Amino acid sequence: MMNDLTPARLRELKRDATVRPYDLAAQLGLSEAALVEAELGFGATRIDPALSRLIPAVQKLGEVMALTRNRSCVIEKIGTYNEFHDGEHAAMTLDTEIDMRMFPRHWVHAYAVEAAGADGMRRSIQVFDAAGGAVHKVHLRAGSNLEAWNELLRDLALPDQAGLSDFDARTLPEGARIAEDRADILRAEWAKMTDTHQFNTLVRRLKMNRLGAYRIVGAPLAMPLSVEAVSALFEKVRAEQHKVMLFVGNAGCIEIHSGPIRNLKPMGPWLNVLDDRFNLHLRADHVAEVWLVDKPTRRGPAISVEAFDQAGSLIFQCFGMRPEKGGDPEAWARLVQSLPAAGAA
Repeated sequence: MMNDLTPARLRELKRDATVRPYDLAAQLGLSEAALVEAELGFGATRIDPALSRLIPAVQKLGEVMALTRNRSCVIEKIGTYNEFHDGEHAAMTLDTEIDMRMFPRHWVHAYAVEAAGADGMRRSIQVFDAAGGAVHKVHLRAGSNLEAWNELLRDLALPDQAGLSDFDARTLPEGARIAEDRADILRAEWAKMTDTHQFNTLVRRLKMNRLGAYRIVGAPLAMPLSVEAVSALFEKVRAEQHKVMLFVGNAGCIEIHSGPIRNLKPMGPWLNVLDDRFNLHLRADHVAEVWLVDKPTRRGPAISVEAFDQAGSLIFQCFGMRPEKGGDPEAWARLVQSLPAAGAA
């Protein structure tokens, strides 16, 4: 079967598909990037994935839609890439609308894609990891700068536009990693944190990971909630007009929405936020664990609600916004305390 999936055959399957490329790739047992590479010479151009070159070029495109996803959640923000800060291990864009954290080692394959659609030519930048899994996508809009697009194609195109990539095998989710004998150290060190960024360093040093630490540290630092807490969270944030910071991502990119949620539309297993410049699509049926987490910082407790899937992978994190950004920490604390606990009748 795999030998029959030539680039020509993949292009044919894509044309006839009634599902999104992400789902088609899963059905075919391929990486999503392999579907894009089938279009090399037919609208897809292999480009340099280096953040130092790619993000400044994307910034020149003007207003676009930025999309980041994991298996269970997709976040889409409309805006412009601004204030890019490069780094060897981590980079970021700091804009009120497109706010991202990027991890360069996962930005391995990148393509500029042009495809005819019912509403005209659709243009996008699509970035994938070594296994061909989607890391981040940029979709141009009607008002995007086409001169900058053409410049990006000219300047970032790589010499090889025909050879197909040899994608790595997909890494399996790690699941919860717990070190029972270090639970007391975890509690003591957690209580001394002054910044949320210290958390990852702490759990790595103790040979654990995020979910493992939550499962072992105990209340009041981490408390399990019911899976129904997710829909309750979104409904309360909308109804009470809270301003939140919602983090959605994968190993290579985290995209952040800061602000309210206005238009909540459940549809089957999907919980959708359909706001003017912010969309979220969450598979609520993928949520297997939800945690209420309290991390101390110099500016007061950073309280979050975090959801994980059955394999132990993080789906999203939601924090209340800080007071200087228009948030109300006391109201946020009341909201999260009202969410149904795990095992609640």
